[in-house]
Amino acid sequence: MTDAPSLEAELERARDLSVSELADAIESIGFECTRCGACCKGHEREDGTGTEPHTATVFPDEVRRLQSAASGERGRDGDGDAVEYEAADDGSSDSDADDGSSDSDADDESGASYDWRDVARPMPYGVVDGEDGPQGETFEWALQTDACGDCAFYEEVGERADGTPKGGCRVHEDRPLICRTYPFSVALGGTSQPMGEAVDEAGMVRAHECEGLGRDISREHAEELASALKERAVRELEEAIGVRDNYEPVDVGGVVVYDSEGPKRPDGTPVSAEGAGADAHADSDGDT
Repeated sequence: MTDAPSLEAELERARDLSVSELADAIESIGFECTRCGACCKGHEREDGTGTEPHTATVFPDEVRRLQSAASGERGRDGDGDAVEYEAADDGSSDSDADDGSSDSDADDESGASYDWRDVARPMPYGVVDGEDGPQGETFEWALQTDACGDCAFYEEVGERADGTPKGGCRVHEDRPLICRTYPFSVALGGTSQPMGEAVDEAGMVRAHECEGLGRDISREHAEELASALKERAVRELEEAIGVRDNYEPVDVGGVVVYDSEGPKRPDGTPVSAEGAGADAHADSDGDT
């Protein structure tokens, strides 16, 4: 039995990907975004038990960039129209944090806090409901969702030609790589495969469920997608290596998220900072 390639080996393969060849593959599959919004919204579970929230991976630095972009600055939606950003109401508040604070707060123009949890949530895998609230360990972050299970930055901006809602993104210019490259992925170990199994493929490129597949795409757009797809593959593998190398189990209650920067609370606060704060408090008490 042959061992699976190491993450480092896959990272080298990702760095060696040809943007031109990826663009050729994307052109052969074909794609045009129809603004249906399906990739930004929650979907009905197959067993009919409700809505499965939208789940899209976001890297720690992308969370911080989205915080900055969404803090009262102006952006562009999918049509290039200017939009104002507002923190999405997902039913949470600052008091919901495990330690009641965040080291990643940003203020919008009205002075309201736009913190880490307005942008990201812990990946749900490994997190369960306990007697005192959510608990467990998970890896990486997902874009935050609203009460309907849709991406917190998704909004409907009019109608399409067929009369159905036209989807838009309030942080389109700053959207994460997973969003920039949907519905495509590359066939490399350690990289994500969004929205289930691939429905089409060409070379190293895999295409996932999307009504825009099979449509004509310009060479320029194909190359833009290919460049972002290569960047995403490299970033995902770098992040996976960082998670592995910085993983150190911590014995704390509640929810802990492990990313490439180490363990964090759901509000983005490093767990190590909690321990340092507790030690400092204990030292202070001992001096009095």
